[in-house]
Amino acid sequence: MTMTKIRVAGFSLSLDGFGAGPEQSLADPLGKRGKELHQWFFGTRTFCKMVGKEGGSDGVDETFAAQAMSGFGAFILGRNMFGPPRGDWPDQDWPDQDWKGWWGDNPPYHTPVFILTHYPRDPLVMEGGTTFNFVTGGIEQALEQARAAAGELDIKIGGGVSTVRQYLQAGLIDELQLTISPVVLGQGEAMFSGIDLPALGFRVTEHVTTESATHVTLTKPGMPEG
Repeated sequence: MTMTKIRVAGFSLSLDGFGAGPEQSLADPLGKRGKELHQWFFGTRTFCKMVGKEGGSDGVDETFAAQAMSGFGAFILGRNMFGPPRGDWPDQDWPDQDWKGWWGDNPPYHTPVFILTHYPRDPLVMEGGTTFNFVTGGIEQALEQARAAAGELDIKIGGGVSTVRQYLQAGLIDELQLTISPVVLGQGEAMFSGIDLPALGFRVTEHVTTESATHVTLTKPGMPEG
């Protein structure tokens, strides 16, 4: 019987441990300088397909990029990963009152996506099989709904940093697949501040270095790898 795993996959970090830059906005969806963390990803075949382009590189970076988007029956995202507006829906201070996420009408998830928020909103059905569901009951309620949607497939905790930290601190993540980019941000959202990964049971089971980044996988003993 296949066991569903709760995974973080393809999450990019700077050398100094930041998973996003400061001051997220429409112009800087990953925070200031945040795009620098993902340079390894932008040239891959997987990313090109996500944005409707042909081509892209193969190789190790593509292997990890593909793993970061495949094999999942549900995604869990923080509200920042859905968009920069804050407050109730719609945000009267936000110029786009019909905001439907960063990816346009056909997001790359193609599964149910559960958005953590403090404000109720009806599900948003998009093209390509993606439905955004807005969960106000916290991380465990979102995980319960994601399990029901995912079946035997894995569940991806897609970010941002605050969301991954919450699931880590609750002991709910089985595998971390991180990409360390050769970038020093100096400020932003720190992933592991105050978090003891060995105490949570994680150990490094794989690390592969390319010209663009180092891919590191951490799992817990007893969990099937891969």
